[in-house]
Amino acid sequence: MKIGFIGAGKMGFTLGRHLKLYEDIFEKDESISYHVEGYYSQSKESARNAAEFTDTNYYESLEELVKNCDALILTVPDGQIEAVARMLQKFGNLMNDKIICHTSGALSSQIFSGMDNSYGYSIHPIYAVSSKTESYKNFKECFITIEGHDKYIDIIRCIFETIGHNVKVISKHDKVKYHSGAVFASNLIVGLYEISTDILAQCGFSVEEANLALKPLFKNNADRVFEAGPENALTGPVERCDIVTVSKHVDALEGTELEVYKLLSRKLVEIARRKHSHEDNQDKYNDLLEILN
Repeated sequence: MKIGFIGAGKMGFTLGRHLKLYEDIFEKDESISYHVEGYYSQSKESARNAAEFTDTNYYESLEELVKNCDALILTVPDGQIEAVARMLQKFGNLMNDKIICHTSGALSSQIFSGMDNSYGYSIHPIYAVSSKTESYKNFKECFITIEGHDKYIDIIRCIFETIGHNVKVISKHDKVKYHSGAVFASNLIVGLYEISTDILAQCGFSVEEANLALKPLFKNNADRVFEAGPENALTGPVERCDIVTVSKHVDALEGTELEVYKLLSRKLVEIARRKHSHEDNQDKYNDLLEILN
Protein backbone atom coordinates (compact mmCIF):
# COMPACT_ATOMS: atom_id res chain seq x y z
CA MET A 1 0.00 0.00 0.00
CA LYS A 2 1.59 3.25 -1.16
CA ILE A 3 0.71 6.19 1.09
CA GLY A 4 0.71 9.79 -0.10
CA PHE A 5 0.39 12.91 2.02
CA ILE A 6 -1.58 15.97 0.95
CA GLY A 7 -0.41 18.84 3.11
CA ALA A 8 3.02 19.39 4.61
CA GLY A 9 2.51 21.09 7.94
CA LYS A 10 3.45 19.87 11.40
CA MET A 11 1.18 16.82 11.31
CA GLY A 12 2.26 15.90 7.78
CA PHE A 13 5.94 16.04 8.72
CA THR A 14 5.39 14.15 11.98
CA LEU A 15 3.10 11.35 10.83
CA GLY A 16 5.03 10.85 7.60
CA ARG A 17 8.37 10.53 9.40
CA HIS A 18 6.80 8.25 12.01
CA LEU A 19 5.28 5.87 9.45
CA LYS A 20 8.47 5.90 7.39
CA LEU A 21 10.52 4.80 10.40
CA TYR A 22 8.47 1.63 10.80
CA GLU A 23 7.54 0.63 7.25
CA ASP A 24 10.27 -2.05 7.08
CA ILE A 25 8.73 -4.15 9.86
CA PHE A 26 5.73 -4.92 7.62
CA GLU A 27 7.69 -6.20 4.61
CA LYS A 28 6.94 -9.88 5.32
CA ASP A 29 3.20 -9.33 5.73
CA GLU A 30 1.73 -8.30 2.39
CA SER A 31 -1.73 -7.86 3.89
CA ILE A 32 -0.66 -4.78 5.89
CA SER A 33 2.67 -3.71 4.37
CA TYR A 34 2.94 -0.08 3.28
CA HIS A 35 5.36 2.40 1.77
CA VAL A 36 5.32 6.16 2.33
CA GLU A 37 5.43 7.47 -1.24
CA GLY A 38 5.60 11.24 -0.83
CA TYR A 39 4.00 14.66 -0.51
CA TYR A 40 1.95 17.21 -2.38
CA SER A 41 1.17 20.65 -0.97
CA GLN A 42 0.04 24.04 -2.23
CA SER A 43 3.33 25.22 -0.78
CA LYS A 44 5.92 23.59 -3.01
CA GLU A 45 8.69 24.48 -0.60
CA SER A 46 6.88 22.77 2.30
CA ALA A 47 6.27 19.63 0.22
CA ARG A 48 9.93 19.52 -0.82
CA ASN A 49 11.05 19.94 2.78
CA ALA A 50 8.67 17.23 3.99
CA ALA A 51 9.86 14.83 1.29
CA GLU A 52 13.48 15.48 2.25
CA PHE A 53 12.72 15.11 5.98
CA THR A 54 11.00 11.75 5.43
CA ASP A 55 13.25 10.50 2.61
CA THR A 56 10.26 10.25 0.26
CA ASN A 57 9.19 11.90 -3.01
CA TYR A 58 8.03 15.40 -3.77
CA TYR A 59 5.10 15.81 -6.18
CA GLU A 60 4.36 19.01 -8.06
CA SER A 61 1.10 17.51 -9.34
CA LEU A 62 -1.71 16.32 -7.10
CA GLU A 63 -2.92 14.10 -9.92
CA GLU A 64 0.43 12.32 -10.12
CA LEU A 65 0.40 11.68 -6.36
CA VAL A 66 -3.11 10.21 -6.66
CA LYS A 67 -2.04 7.96 -9.54
CA ASN A 68 0.93 6.60 -7.60
CA CYS A 69 -0.79 6.01 -4.23
CA ASP A 70 -3.31 3.56 -2.80
CA ALA A 71 -3.98 5.64 0.31
CA LEU A 72 -4.07 9.42 0.73
CA ILE A 73 -3.70 11.13 4.10
CA LEU A 74 -4.94 14.73 4.22
CA THR A 75 -2.83 16.59 6.77
CA VAL A 76 -4.30 19.99 6.00
CA PRO A 77 -6.17 22.38 8.35
CA ASP A 78 -9.72 21.25 9.19
CA GLY A 79 -11.22 24.07 7.16
CA GLN A 80 -9.50 22.82 4.01
CA ILE A 81 -10.39 19.12 4.19
CA GLU A 82 -13.73 19.39 2.41
CA ALA A 83 -12.23 21.51 -0.40
CA VAL A 84 -9.40 19.00 -0.92
CA ALA A 85 -11.93 16.16 -0.96
CA ARG A 86 -13.85 17.96 -3.72
CA MET A 87 -10.61 18.35 -5.70
CA LEU A 88 -9.94 14.63 -5.39
CA GLN A 89 -13.48 13.79 -6.42
CA LYS A 90 -12.83 15.50 -9.78
CA PHE A 91 -10.23 12.85 -10.60
CA GLY A 92 -13.07 10.40 -11.15
CA ASN A 93 -11.89 6.85 -11.81
CA LEU A 94 -8.41 7.64 -10.50
CA MET A 95 -9.96 7.59 -7.03
CA ASN A 96 -11.47 4.11 -7.44
CA ASP A 97 -10.84 1.94 -4.36
CA LYS A 98 -8.53 4.52 -2.77
CA ILE A 99 -8.24 4.85 0.99
CA ILE A 100 -8.66 8.50 1.94
CA CYS A 101 -8.00 9.72 5.47
CA HIS A 102 -7.76 12.91 7.46
CA THR A 103 -6.25 13.53 10.89
CA SER A 104 -8.78 15.98 12.33
CA GLY A 105 -9.92 15.43 15.89
CA ALA A 106 -13.35 17.01 15.50
CA LEU A 107 -14.33 15.99 11.96
CA SER A 108 -15.51 12.49 11.12
CA SER A 109 -15.10 10.43 7.95
CA GLN A 110 -18.56 11.70 6.97
CA ILE A 111 -16.81 14.58 5.23
CA PHE A 112 -15.85 12.07 2.50
CA SER A 113 -19.43 10.82 2.08
CA GLY A 114 -19.71 12.14 -1.48
CA MET A 115 -16.76 10.04 -2.64
CA ASP A 116 -18.59 6.81 -3.41
CA ASN A 117 -15.69 5.22 -5.25
CA SER A 118 -13.25 5.45 -2.30
CA TYR A 119 -13.14 4.52 1.40
CA GLY A 120 -13.02 7.31 3.97
CA TYR A 121 -11.47 7.35 7.46
CA SER A 122 -10.45 9.73 10.19
CA ILE A 123 -7.27 8.86 12.05
CA HIS A 124 -6.66 11.08 15.07
CA PRO A 125 -3.52 10.93 17.21
CA ILE A 126 -4.22 12.24 20.72
CA TYR A 127 -1.00 14.18 20.78
CA ALA A 128 0.13 17.80 20.74
CA VAL A 129 2.15 18.14 17.53
CA SER A 130 4.06 21.35 18.18
CA SER A 131 7.08 20.98 15.89
CA LYS A 132 7.61 19.87 12.31
CA THR A 133 10.97 18.30 13.04
CA GLU A 134 10.85 17.25 16.70
CA SER A 135 7.35 15.92 17.48
CA TYR A 136 7.91 12.58 15.72
CA LYS A 137 10.46 11.57 18.38
CA ASN A 138 7.82 10.78 21.02
CA PHE A 139 4.91 10.21 18.65
CA LYS A 140 4.93 6.46 19.32
CA GLU A 141 3.54 7.15 22.80
CA CYS A 142 0.27 8.63 21.55
CA PHE A 143 -3.14 6.96 21.57
CA ILE A 144 -4.80 6.69 18.14
CA THR A 145 -8.53 6.79 17.42
CA ILE A 146 -9.93 5.61 14.09
CA GLU A 147 -13.35 5.64 12.51
CA GLY A 148 -14.62 5.07 9.01
CA HIS A 149 -15.58 2.46 6.43
CA ASP A 150 -15.56 -1.18 7.54
CA LYS A 151 -13.52 -2.45 4.58
CA TYR A 152 -10.04 -1.35 5.65
CA ILE A 153 -10.50 -0.27 9.25
CA ASP A 154 -8.98 -3.46 10.69
CA ILE A 155 -5.90 -3.07 8.50
CA ILE A 156 -5.41 0.55 9.55
CA ARG A 157 -5.85 -0.43 13.19
CA CYS A 158 -3.40 -3.32 12.82
CA ILE A 159 -0.73 -1.05 11.31
CA PHE A 160 -0.80 1.34 14.25
CA GLU A 161 -1.05 -1.43 16.84
CA THR A 162 1.92 -3.24 15.31
CA ILE A 163 3.97 -0.04 15.50
CA GLY A 164 3.14 0.07 19.21
CA HIS A 165 0.19 2.42 19.58
CA ASN A 166 -2.89 1.92 21.69
CA VAL A 167 -5.80 2.17 19.27
CA LYS A 168 -9.55 2.67 19.71
CA VAL A 169 -12.13 2.38 16.93
CA ILE A 170 -14.94 4.87 17.60
CA SER A 171 -18.22 5.84 15.97
CA LYS A 172 -18.41 8.81 13.63
CA HIS A 173 -21.38 10.00 15.71
CA ASP A 174 -19.14 10.35 18.78
CA LYS A 175 -16.31 12.20 17.06
CA VAL A 176 -17.09 15.75 18.19
CA LYS A 177 -17.81 14.78 21.80
CA TYR A 178 -14.69 12.59 21.88
CA HIS A 179 -12.59 15.49 20.64
CA SER A 180 -14.01 17.80 23.30
CA GLY A 181 -12.85 15.28 25.91
CA ALA A 182 -9.31 15.48 24.57
CA VAL A 183 -9.50 19.28 24.60
CA PHE A 184 -10.34 19.24 28.32
CA ALA A 185 -7.14 17.33 29.07
CA SER A 186 -5.02 19.41 26.71
CA ASN A 187 -5.96 22.92 25.60
CA LEU A 188 -8.19 23.76 28.55
CA ILE A 189 -5.40 22.81 30.95
CA VAL A 190 -3.36 25.55 29.32
CA GLY A 191 -6.15 27.99 30.09
CA LEU A 192 -6.29 26.86 33.73
CA TYR A 193 -2.55 27.25 34.07
CA GLU A 194 -2.78 30.76 32.67
CA ILE A 195 -5.48 31.63 35.21
CA SER A 196 -3.23 30.30 37.97
CA THR A 197 -0.27 32.44 36.87
CA ASP A 198 -2.53 35.47 36.49
CA ILE A 199 -3.71 35.09 40.10
CA LEU A 200 -0.14 34.76 41.37
CA ALA A 201 0.78 37.85 39.33
CA GLN A 202 -1.94 39.74 41.22
CA CYS A 203 -0.06 38.75 44.38
CA GLY A 204 3.23 40.19 43.14
CA PHE A 205 4.77 37.15 41.44
CA SER A 206 6.80 37.63 38.28
CA VAL A 207 6.20 35.19 35.41
CA GLU A 208 9.43 33.39 36.28
CA GLU A 209 8.52 33.13 39.97
CA ALA A 210 5.02 31.86 39.16
CA ASN A 211 6.41 29.14 36.90
CA LEU A 212 8.98 28.12 39.51
CA ALA A 213 6.26 27.89 42.13
CA LEU A 214 3.72 26.02 40.02
CA LYS A 215 5.90 23.61 38.02
CA PRO A 216 6.39 20.94 40.75
CA LEU A 217 2.77 21.26 41.87
CA PHE A 218 1.46 20.94 38.32
CA LYS A 219 3.70 18.06 37.25
CA ASN A 220 3.47 16.01 40.45
CA ASN A 221 -0.30 16.29 40.52
CA ALA A 222 -0.55 15.16 36.88
CA ASP A 223 1.69 12.18 37.62
CA ARG A 224 -0.44 11.30 40.64
CA VAL A 225 -3.65 11.37 38.58
CA PHE A 226 -2.22 8.82 36.14
CA GLU A 227 -0.63 6.66 38.84
CA ALA A 228 -3.56 6.50 41.25
CA GLY A 229 -6.64 7.97 39.54
CA PRO A 230 -8.55 11.21 40.19
CA GLU A 231 -10.01 10.13 43.53
CA ASN A 232 -6.67 9.24 45.10
CA ALA A 233 -4.95 12.25 43.54
CA LEU A 234 -7.48 14.74 44.88
CA THR A 235 -6.28 16.89 47.78
CA GLY A 236 -7.06 20.41 48.94
CA PRO A 237 -9.92 22.26 50.60
CA VAL A 238 -12.76 20.67 48.61
CA GLU A 239 -11.48 17.14 49.27
CA ARG A 240 -11.29 17.75 53.02
CA CYS A 241 -14.55 19.71 52.96
CA ASP A 242 -12.89 22.86 54.29
CA ILE A 243 -15.88 25.19 53.98
CA VAL A 244 -14.06 28.13 55.59
CA THR A 245 -11.19 28.09 53.05
CA VAL A 246 -13.47 27.58 50.05
CA SER A 247 -15.63 30.50 51.23
CA LYS A 248 -12.54 32.71 51.45
CA HIS A 249 -11.50 31.69 47.93
CA VAL A 250 -14.95 32.60 46.62
CA ASP A 251 -14.75 36.01 48.33
CA ALA A 252 -11.26 36.68 46.98
CA LEU A 253 -12.01 35.88 43.34
CA GLU A 254 -14.18 37.61 40.77
CA GLY A 255 -15.14 37.49 37.11
CA THR A 256 -13.92 34.57 35.00
CA GLU A 257 -11.61 33.34 37.75
CA LEU A 258 -14.53 32.96 40.16
CA GLU A 259 -16.76 31.36 37.53
CA VAL A 260 -14.14 28.75 36.64
CA TYR A 261 -13.29 28.12 40.30
CA LYS A 262 -16.93 27.40 41.18
CA LEU A 263 -17.56 25.24 38.13
CA LEU A 264 -14.55 23.00 38.60
CA SER A 265 -14.92 22.86 42.36
CA ARG A 266 -18.44 21.46 41.92
CA LYS A 267 -16.86 18.66 39.87
CA LEU A 268 -14.33 18.11 42.64
CA VAL A 269 -17.22 17.71 45.10
CA GLU A 270 -18.45 14.77 43.00
CA ILE A 271 -15.02 13.16 43.13
CA ALA A 272 -14.66 13.81 46.87
CA ARG A 273 -18.08 12.25 47.57
CA ARG A 274 -16.94 9.06 45.84
CA LYS A 275 -13.63 9.07 47.67
CA HIS A 276 -15.31 9.41 51.05
CA SER A 277 -18.53 7.50 50.31
CA HIS A 278 -17.95 5.23 53.31
CA GLU A 279 -17.84 8.17 55.73
CA ASP A 280 -20.71 9.96 57.46
CA ASN A 281 -19.85 13.50 56.37
CA GLN A 282 -21.83 13.64 53.12
CA ASP A 283 -24.05 16.44 54.42
CA LYS A 284 -21.00 18.69 54.59
CA TYR A 285 -20.61 18.44 50.84
CA ASN A 286 -24.17 19.76 50.44
CA ASP A 287 -23.14 22.81 52.47
CA LEU A 288 -20.08 23.20 50.25
CA LEU A 289 -22.20 23.07 47.09
CA GLU A 290 -24.38 25.91 48.40
CA ILE A 291 -21.27 28.12 48.50
CA LEU A 292 -20.24 27.02 44.99
CA ASN A 293 -23.61 27.55 43.29
